[in-house]
Formats: sequence, structure tokens, C-alpha cells
Amino acid sequence: MNATPNLNDLKPTARAQAGDVVLSGAEVLLRVLADQGVEVVFGYPGGAVLPIYDALFRQNAIRHVLVRHEQAAVHAAEAYARSTGKVGVVLVTSGPGATNAVTGLVDALMDSIPVVCFSGQVGVPLIGTDAFQEADTTGITRPATKHNYLVRRPGDLARVVHEAFHIARSGRPGPVLVDLPKNLTVGPAPYQPASRAPHPSYRPRTEPDREAVSRAVAAMKGAKRPLFYTGGGIINSGPGAGESLGRLVRMTGFPCTSTLMGLGAFPTTDRQFLGMLGMHGTYEANLATHGCDVLIALGARFDDRVTGRLDAFSPDSFKIHADIDPSQINKIVQVDVPVLGDAGRVIDMMIEEWERQNGAPDKAALAQWWQQIDAWRGIRSLHFTQDMTPSAIIRPQHAVRRLYELAMETGRDTYVSTEVGQHQMWAAQHFQFDRPNRWLTSGGLGTMGYGLPAAVGAQIAHPDALVIDIAGEASTLMNIQELGTIAQYRLPVKLFILNNQYMGMVRQWQELLHGSRYSESYSAALPDFVRLAESFHARGMRATCVGELDDVIRAMLAEPGAVVADICVAQDENVYPMIPSGAAHNQMLLGPEQDGEVTVSAEGRMLV
Repeated sequence: MNATPNLNDLKPTARAQAGDVVLSGAEVLLRVLADQGVEVVFGYPGGAVLPIYDALFRQNAIRHVLVRHEQAAVHAAEAYARSTGKVGVVLVTSGPGATNAVTGLVDALMDSIPVVCFSGQVGVPLIGTDAFQEADTTGITRPATKHNYLVRRPGDLARVVHEAFHIARSGRPGPVLVDLPKNLTVGPAPYQPASRAPHPSYRPRTEPDREAVSRAVAAMKGAKRPLFYTGGGIINSGPGAGESLGRLVRMTGFPCTSTLMGLGAFPTTDRQFLGMLGMHGTYEANLATHGCDVLIALGARFDDRVTGRLDAFSPDSFKIHADIDPSQINKIVQVDVPVLGDAGRVIDMMIEEWERQNGAPDKAALAQWWQQIDAWRGIRSLHFTQDMTPSAIIRPQHAVRRLYELAMETGRDTYVSTEVGQHQMWAAQHFQFDRPNRWLTSGGLGTMGYGLPAAVGAQIAHPDALVIDIAGEASTLMNIQELGTIAQYRLPVKLFILNNQYMGMVRQWQELLHGSRYSESYSAALPDFVRLAESFHARGMRATCVGELDDVIRAMLAEPGAVVADICVAQDENVYPMIPSGAAHNQMLLGPEQDGEVTVSAEGRMLV
């Protein structure tokens, strides 16, 4: 590599404009990252990206976090992005480095997380020759990303990287991959600052149509049984959107529910919040969804885990759907008033229209609606009974509740990541979130192994915060190697394992749907998590009974360094309530501690 790149070495198609600075491609990349405000890159080196790592070594503006697996790099970047509102950045090598990142990219795509992933590639002359560690990365990741690029010319490098960030963060956020042949990062390339002109082809619509919002608000004012159904799009819109949502919910007096990804956008401890809706949502949220007459969906996409049986989803409601992604409008559920635009702007405009339009909701009808909702709340669908005898087995719901209560006593800003499975649902049901961006979970893809690297990303972003990964033992083992990352960077992450020795959600479905034939769902050879933690320079703890639980949680929260807490819980516990596959919202399984099933009429009245 020449010490000073020569402008004449550039091919005519990539020749710099007069006055452009010419650097190595790797240096151009880092300068553009600095322009984009990047402070942290999560990555793992390899031959095809060594020039970039060499450039990283010779600068101090951008921090690199060395993960132990490329999938973990993307999950860490997702959590960094989700908890900060910034774009997460990933750097991986060619071939297996890029293919290992695919799961994380699909996860980010499903959950609308802005990530830019840079993958190394063999030199341009070798592309298509099955060279060592070559893979068709752009072909493989085309359905896994919002957009991707293979940069073939030095003159395109800076522009493409700037574009990648614009696409990742604009409109409906998502992952963008940039594939970088090694010869481009070694050779000379012109540096160009970001263009201030609008992107020529990608201009997502963020400003809603006022007439559509006006029709939506008119329907809201005429509602007798209204319901706000909120999703992750509100969180993606920024912290101001959550504040605006709170104002709208309170000024209307309407009840509010949320998807898994939307938790925290509206305070979950507020009386107007009904809990999460969907397959493992609360009784009151699901029956309100079934019985409402006006459903206002804000930044949600009618996911199948929310809707249940489509032909029975909120069957008699007037439906309003606000979303920034036009492809989501009428994709799954036909709506009466579509509103295309950023969820935060839609909410702000709804507030303006609510104050501008004459008339008010029917107060008597709204009071009757709340009376019905309170009756559904009386079912106490999340209720469980914990035997408080010191030697009693720990119920997982109790473990999560105590974790929440004791974490709140610390007064610290708390971020919770999860793996995927029963523990994820118990965390969503029993840990409360009154602020956005504190709940980090894999929603659409349901990726086991997400939580531990996500905790790494959140802790890097918020070094003084309390970061807890609520995990299951099976999911923990998917990316257990990230305890090495936690040790290297001295991250005080707390790993809280609800250990039932089963792939719990698989076991639950096998019990309910497959005659209790537990085929390959029992983990017969688990590690000793306490000793495993110690081998990674963390502190290991274990609670085997109720009498030990609070002491372990308090010790974990007080520990200044990393902790792995192995919480041995009941093996046969199931997540309730539950909407069985193919059932409607008013056909819920309430579990052994609630009696019977209650069906709701189209008018929202309880039928006994």
C-alpha cells in the first residue's frame, strides 16, 4: 500500500473532482463514518477487512468493540441503535463473516432497527471465481436487508456509505449492507462529504395528509368504545413521539394497548394502559381489541401474533391505521382510514385536530366502556400464586416481579434485553416500562441468542445504566461466548437466567398441542452457570428456592461488575393468558388460576 495514494491511480470512472481529498478507501470509510456521527463499531476482523482494521488502529475518533461472533455484532448494534435512536454500525469480514451476520440483519429488518453493516469482499477481479472466503453477500442479503450495495469503483465509496446511513435511518428504519472489495479499501479513493440535496430516488413520506388525520379524529370523537393500539413505530419516531402519545391518550381519555415492540412508548404503569395485546397479552387488552368500535393503530403492523384469527380480529370496529411504510397499509387488515406518515407526526397532528374540531366523545358511553374494561381487569389474567415458604420452588413470574421491584428500588436508569421464549413473555408481562427505548427484545424474527449481545450494545451505549438480560438457559447458550466481550470491556451486564432446564416455549406447545410428547426440548447436559461465569471473570450466583431469591437479586444489583444469576424455576410453568393458534381474541386460555373462558359480544358486553 502506497503511503500517499496517487490521484492518477484512479480509473477514469472513479476520478476525483478538483479539490477532493484522496485517501485510501479504508480511510475514506472512517472519515465518512465520522461525518455520520458514528462513535462505536461492533465487529470481528478477517482478511478481507484488515485494511479497515489497520485504519481503525491509527485513529481515536471511533471506538471498536470486538465481539466473539458476527451474529452478536449485529444484535449488539441493534440494541445500541434501539436504546439511543442512532444508527448501529457493524464490520465483518467476507464469506462466513458476512453469512454469520445474516440472522442479525433479518432480525433488524423485521423489527425496523437502523443498522449499517460493512462486509469485506474479495477483490473486484476475483469476484465470481469462488476465491477463498468469497460469498455472494449481496445476493444472500438482498431479502435480509432494506437495501444493499456492492461497491465496485473507488469513486462510489463515499457516496454509497452516506446513502447507506440515509436509507437505514429514514422512513421505516432498517438494516443496510455495504459489501467492500478488499482492493477498494487498500487503493486510493476520493473523499466526499454528505450531499445536502435530497436523495434522488429515496424520499419516504413522513408528513401525514391532514385530511386523512381529520377523518380519523372525527371517527375518534364519535367513538363509544375506542382503543389505541400502539407499536414500535412510535419508539422509532423518537422520544418526542412517546410524549405526544401520552398527551393524546390523556386528553381523549381512551384506553391504550401495545405490541411487544411498543412497550414503553406509553407508561405501562398508567391506569389507561391495558397491558400488551396478542397471543400472550392481557385479558383486558385482547377483549378490548375484540369489542372496540374504533381501533386506532399507531406505528403497528398487524402482526400475526397480535391479530390471531384474521377474520375475527376486532370484527366490528372502524379501523384507523397510521404507518410510515406504505406497504403495510391494508397489507394484512383492511382499514377504513389509512394515514401514511411518521407516527410521531401523525400523533401531533391528531392532537391539533382534536383541539380544532368541535364536539366531544360520548362521556356516558366512554364511562360504560371503562366499566367493562375494569370488569375484564377483575379477571386478573396475569395473577399467579407464589408459595412463600422459604424452601418453595420459584415461579418464574415471581422472579421477574421481584427483579423489577428491587431494580426500581435502586433508582437507576434500567435497560432490559431478553432472549426469546417463555422468559421473554414473562418479562413483557411482569416487568414495567414507563419510558421508551428501555425494552430490547427480538419481536418479528424471535431470535434465540439475541439478549446477551443486545445487553452488550446497550451497556456500551449507556455505561452508567443498569443493563439486565432476562434470559432462558437454552437461549443463553446460543451466544454464551459474548461473556468474553463483557469481560474484555469490563461491562457490568447482569445476566438473569430463568433456568427450567427446558426449551420452555417449545415444551409448552408440546404439552398443549402434542399430547405432552416432549421431543428434544429437555436440556440434559447444562453447564454449571456459576462456574461458567467465573471462568469468564464474572460473578456467578444461584437461587434454588424462594428463600434465596431476593438475596441473590440484591447481591446481583449491588455488584459493580458482570453477574450471571442462575435462577432455578419451576419446570412445568406455562405462559398464560394465551390465544391458541387459529383462535380469536375472545377465545383465550386463562390458565389454571383463572376460572373459565368469557366471550364478548360485538357490542362489548360480557356474556356469562
